[in-house]
Amino acid sequence: MSQQGISLDFDLQIAVDNPRLPTQAEFETWVRAAIGQTMPVVELTIRIVDIAESQQLNSTYRGKDKPTNVLSFPFEAPPEVELPLLGDLVICAPVVEQEAIEQNKPLIAHWAHMVIHGSLHLLGYDHIIDEEADEMESLETQLVEGLGFDNPYKEA
Repeated sequence: MSQQGISLDFDLQIAVDNPRLPTQAEFETWVRAAIGQTMPVVELTIRIVDIAESQQLNSTYRGKDKPTNVLSFPFEAPPEVELPLLGDLVICAPVVEQEAIEQNKPLIAHWAHMVIHGSLHLLGYDHIIDEEADEMESLETQLVEGLGFDNPYKEA
């Protein structure tokens, strides 16, 4: 099954006024790259937020009272329920923009990386343990480079 063969039900919610956001088609391309061939049917939501909403969610769900680039909320259905709902990503546009500047990266490349990074979290990847972090970073790099962007972990 190709990435284009995936049935993607994708909801993009924009809760911030920002003219520099990627297009819905770009978001969809990046999600498809991350999901790959793991699931034939996928539903997910990406919500683009401001500093205040990101900080509130990060404080509530991670105990960190500061905004963050991306939060992932995987959908956890009871075992007897089979739904293609992958979960939700919440991405803070101002944080993504600031990180791109600080890391000397093209903004569009950093957006792609954040969508892929968050999508991999929804698929169960994590970076708490070094070995898992290495695996996740390697996959992120492969996917981001496959889209024509530079290695997101390369020092600028």
